Amino acid sequence: MADAKIPGVRAYDGPAGGWGALKAVAGALGDQATVIEGGRTLLSANQPEGFDCPGCAWPDPKHTSSFEFCENGAKAVAWEATSKRASPEVFERHTVSELLTWSDHAIEDLGRLTEPMAYDAASDRYLPISWDEAFARTGSALRALDNPNQAEFYASGRASNEAAFLYQLLGRRFGTNNFPDCSNMCHEPTSVGLPDSIGMGKGSVTLEDFDHADLILCFGHNPGTNHPRMMGTLREASKRGAAILAFNPLRERSLEKFASPRDAMEMATLSSTPIASAYYQLTIGGDALAVQGMMKAVLALQAVDRDFISEHTAGFEALVEALEALSWAEIEAGSGLSRAQIEEAAGVYARSKATILCYGMGLTQHRDSSGTVQQLVNLLLLKGNIGRPGAGICPLRGHSNVQGARTVGVAEKPVPALLDSLRDVFGFEPPRAHGHTVVEAIEAMERGEAKVFLGLGGNFAVAAPDPIRTFAAMRRLDFAVHIATKPNRTHLLVGQESLLLPCLGRTEIDIQAGGRQAVTVEDSMSMVHASKGLNAPASDQLKSEPAIVAGIARAVLGGDDAVDWSGLVADYDRIRDLIARVFPGTFDNYNERIRVPGGFRLPVPPSDRIWKTASGKANFMAHAPKAGDPRQGDPDVMILTTLRSHDQYNTTIYGQNDRYRGVFGRRDVVFAHPDDIAARGLSSGDRIDLAAAFDSSGERVVRGFTVVARDLPRGCLAAYYPETNILVELEDRDTRSGTPAYKSVPVRLRAARDGACN
Repeated sequence: MADAKIPGVRAYDGPAGGWGALKAVAGALGDQATVIEGGRTLLSANQPEGFDCPGCAWPDPKHTSSFEFCENGAKAVAWEATSKRASPEVFERHTVSELLTWSDHAIEDLGRLTEPMAYDAASDRYLPISWDEAFARTGSALRALDNPNQAEFYASGRASNEAAFLYQLLGRRFGTNNFPDCSNMCHEPTSVGLPDSIGMGKGSVTLEDFDHADLILCFGHNPGTNHPRMMGTLREASKRGAAILAFNPLRERSLEKFASPRDAMEMATLSSTPIASAYYQLTIGGDALAVQGMMKAVLALQAVDRDFISEHTAGFEALVEALEALSWAEIEAGSGLSRAQIEEAAGVYARSKATILCYGMGLTQHRDSSGTVQQLVNLLLLKGNIGRPGAGICPLRGHSNVQGARTVGVAEKPVPALLDSLRDVFGFEPPRAHGHTVVEAIEAMERGEAKVFLGLGGNFAVAAPDPIRTFAAMRRLDFAVHIATKPNRTHLLVGQESLLLPCLGRTEIDIQAGGRQAVTVEDSMSMVHASKGLNAPASDQLKSEPAIVAGIARAVLGGDDAVDWSGLVADYDRIRDLIARVFPGTFDNYNERIRVPGGFRLPVPPSDRIWKTASGKANFMAHAPKAGDPRQGDPDVMILTTLRSHDQYNTTIYGQNDRYRGVFGRRDVVFAHPDDIAARGLSSGDRIDLAAAFDSSGERVVRGFTVVARDLPRGCLAAYYPETNILVELEDRDTRSGTPAYKSVPVRLRAARDGACN
C-alpha cells in the first residue's frame, strides 16, 4: 500500500532473511570498521567457548551450531566491536550542548568510550579523570545523601548475572530497593501477571518444545526484527506442518515468509518458507478480547481438558461465568476481529494436541497488559497446554539478560525470601520497603527526592516515556554515574555533576587478578550459560562491569566492609558461589554446571505442573476491560503503536532503513489505513502532525512527519520509537505493573502546520 512517489518509501516484496540479510550484515561490518579477527568474532557468537550475542534473548540450540547469529545480532556485534573511539579528544572537539543537537544514531556512532570522564560545566564538555577520582566522587555523592532512598540504581538487561548480582548487593548494602530497570518498560506485566496464574513470572517452554508443537500462537511480536534467531525455529515448525497463527495489527514480513541464509536451496532459487498459516489483524490493544472470544468458542466446542482442569486448576467456574457475560458484540468491537475469524482460530486451537503461545511487547505495553497476559494463560489452561511437551507460555524477552538480572535480585519489589537469604549470607538487614519502578524514579527526580542516579548500561531517558518530563527530571539530579560502552543522549542530560565510566563489552576479553574471566547470562527460556569475549578491549583503561560496581562499593561502604569486593572481582567463580548460596535450589553447583557446553536450565516449576501459587494450583483469572478510558467514544482520537525498525535494537539506531516495511533513509513516517487518511482530507505522502490526544499543554506533538498508507485496522496508527515517545504521557501506563503504554497511545492526526519541518 506504500505510495511509490513518497521519497524513501517503496514496496518491499522479498521475504525476511535471504540475500537482503547477508547484504545488511556486510554493510554493518563495513560501516563500523569492525574488529573482526579472521571472522572469529561473529563465528564465536553464541558458541560454547565464545560470547553471548549482546542482542536478543532467544535461546541457542544446545550451543552446537556453527552459524548461530542473525542479521541484527551481527549489527549488535559490529556496533560494539567497532574501531571508532569516543576518546577525550573527540569530546574536546564537541560541547555537550552541541552533541545534544545530534541524532541518537550520530551520538552513539562516535564509538567506544575509552576512559573515565566527568562533566565540566565551565567548558560544557566531558573531561578525562582517573578511576580513583571517579570512584571517590561517586562514593562522596552517595554518602552525602540524607537517606539511601534518594539514590536510584538503574540496570539494563545487558549486564551479566555477575554484574547484576553485585549491583543489587551494593544497592541493598547501601540501604535501598530503588532498582528501576528495563524490565519495568517491557515485560513487567509478565513478571506481575504470570505469578498469579502459574506461580512464576517466566515462560514455561524450552526450545525443544517447538519441535513438538502442533500449533504456535504469535501475539504482538515481530520476530524478524526483534528476535531474528526465532525465525529459524518458526521456519522448521512450518516446514514440518505445524500451524502458526499470527495476531498483530500490522502485517509483519517475518511472520509471512522467511528465507534462511543457511539454506542453500532457498538462497539459490530466491524461494522462501511461508510462516503464518493465518494472519489476524486485530485492533491495537484488542488482544485480551480476541483471546476471550477464542475461549468462549472453545467452551462452545466442548474442547476443554476436564481432567487437567479438575486436577491442576482453580477458578474455572468464575472464568466461565465471566465469558458467558461477555457478548460477541463487545468482543468484535473491542478486538477488531469478526466472530467468524475468532471462531476459526479457536477451531484450530481446539484441534491442536500441543500449543505454544508466544507474545512480545506488542501485548505488554498497554494500559491493562498484566490482565491480558493472564488471559493468554487462561486459553492455554483450558486444554492443559502448560507442563507437557510442545506446549506452554513463551514471553519473548528482548535484552540478552533482562531475565537473568531479575533472577539474581535486580527488582524493586523483592520477595521476602531473597531479603532473608541476603541477611543470612551477608550478615546485614536489607531494606524491606519496595523501591521505585522506572516511572516512579522519574517522578521522584521531578519532586527532588531522588538526587543520585547510577546507570548500569542502557539509555534511560530515551527509553523512558514522556521526554519532556523525563529529560527535565534527569537535569534536576545532583549526581549521575553512567556505566557504558558508548555515549548516548542520556549521558548528555547533565545535572550538577555527571560521570561516564567505560566498561568492557560482551565481545571483549576480561582479565582480572585470577586470570581470564567468563560471565553468565540467562536466556528467555531459563537456560544459563557462560559468555567469554575474544577481542582485545577497546582501551586499556576499560574495566569490567563487576569491577566498576565493586569499585563504587568500596568507595561507598569503605575498605572494611564485610563483603570482600576485591576478592570477588578477582575471580568471578566467587561471585557465582555467593549467588548459589543466596539462591539455594536455583543455582546449585553453579560453577560446575556452566562449564558444560550449553549450560543448564534453572528450575521452572510450571514445566513440571508444580504451581507455586497461593492455591497450589494454576489459576484461571477472570478479567474485564477497565472502564472509563477517555479515548473511547471520541471519533477524532486514533491509537498509535510505536515500532522498532529493522535497523534498530531498543534505543540503538544502527541506520535509517526499515527494509521489511519498505522505508529507506528515514524514520519520520506514520503508517495509517488509507480510509483514515482520506477521512481527514489527506493523501498518502502528505506531511502531518501528531499530538497527544489529551495533553492540555500542547507540547506533546511531533511535527512534519509523512503519513504512509498501510494495511492496518481503522483507527490505528504506527510510528517509530523513540521518536514518538514524546506522545506517551508518564501517567499512561499499565495499572498493575507500571509499564508505559507505548503500544496504545491516544493521538490526534492533522495536516502539518505551515512551516513545520522534520
